[in-house]
Amino acid sequence: MGSYLSLTDGDRREMLTALGVSGVEELFSQIPETVKIKELKIPQGLSEIELARKFSGLAAENRVFPVIFRGAGAYKHYIPAAVKRITSNETFITAYTPYQAEISQGILQSIFEYQSMICELTGMDVSNASVYDGASAAAEAVNMCRERNRQGICVSASTHPQVIQTIRTYCMGYGIPVTIVPQGKDGRTDADSLKKILAGSGGSAAGVFIQNPNFFGLIEDVPALAEITHASGALLVAGVNPISLGLLESPGAQGADIACGEGQSLGLPLAFGGPYLGFMACKTPLMRKLPGRIIGETTDAKGERAFVLTLQAREQHIRREKASSNICSNEAHCALTAAVYLAVMGEEGFAEAAVQCHAKAVYAAKEIGKTPGFSLVYEGDFFHEFVTRCPDTKKTLELLEKHGILGGYPLSANELLWCVTEANTKEEIDTLVRILREGK
Repeated sequence: MGSYLSLTDGDRREMLTALGVSGVEELFSQIPETVKIKELKIPQGLSEIELARKFSGLAAENRVFPVIFRGAGAYKHYIPAAVKRITSNETFITAYTPYQAEISQGILQSIFEYQSMICELTGMDVSNASVYDGASAAAEAVNMCRERNRQGICVSASTHPQVIQTIRTYCMGYGIPVTIVPQGKDGRTDADSLKKILAGSGGSAAGVFIQNPNFFGLIEDVPALAEITHASGALLVAGVNPISLGLLESPGAQGADIACGEGQSLGLPLAFGGPYLGFMACKTPLMRKLPGRIIGETTDAKGERAFVLTLQAREQHIRREKASSNICSNEAHCALTAAVYLAVMGEEGFAEAAVQCHAKAVYAAKEIGKTPGFSLVYEGDFFHEFVTRCPDTKKTLELLEKHGILGGYPLSANELLWCVTEANTKEEIDTLVRILREGK
């Protein structure tokens, strides 16, 4: 198999020159050094079976934890067996973008059902066919807020840092100013600071983005923030954890104009980080600003139920420089998975998963808080994530790893963001607490 890649050194130089970079190192300079693999050490000339064995050995070095108490944007939930069985049907696996849309009735219906469920979850009027992930959904959502005389975007500091970074990246390309709204001592968006920022914007603020539950797992006062936002003439975008909506009031009912988020919790495994899907939904007046596709229901010439590609901006394909968004595809199979998951779980099952997430997290927080050296950082209401102080995050995580447990996400040298879902058992929580208390 030679060098395994068909590219020559000349091909690589030509591509690097076209990209305007000096070498591969510069091309991937944005990737942290800590996650780069310098060399795979694959000998040349291996046969296919030898190469497969080599890579299987490398893959075996990945550690998959049987017990997980970490979330921070990607969550381990129980996925009913029927979800994978249905979505692995070759009819769904092989289908892609419906270029001849109305011929693809099956795919159109699956997207329509997905959109309907997202609208019901979020309390919104219309949903698109999904976008790439939750962070890009957030960035696209704040872009929807822009008007000719309103361009500024305010983002709560209690939002997931990677979402903030993605919003900044999108806004940089459009020349949109981004203002970070400070969080209060309670870990939530500081409403007084938001009010001052909007008042000082002179009516130029277009939208406000908040995350609920926020990055620290805390429940934000969405109605109050919506009132402040709307009083300034801006729109409120709520980034939400979809599982939490089995327990919490929908963002639409709380006053948000746009709802978005990461749909990984809806039947998609952790899978080393993807592929996931970003869901987006909004109120009717903003419908034409939604990026991507919207599938609608109608009747055909025989009066029978049929589905159509109702809305899709052509500029996203043929006049990209004039497009308000360059999202021109979707995560259709991931969206199908989310729809099947919701259908299999049903209203009662979905609500039960949310209740268990919250109840188990409350129990875990209480027990961890009793452990010497550990205490809750924020005392307010939370969904299924919470932050604790600890003596040393590095040593704590290393201790848990010895027992096959992936501990909380380290926020600092002495703070951990824990996550508990319905997939965690009381026995696992008790074992976690015992290990922390015994320190061995």
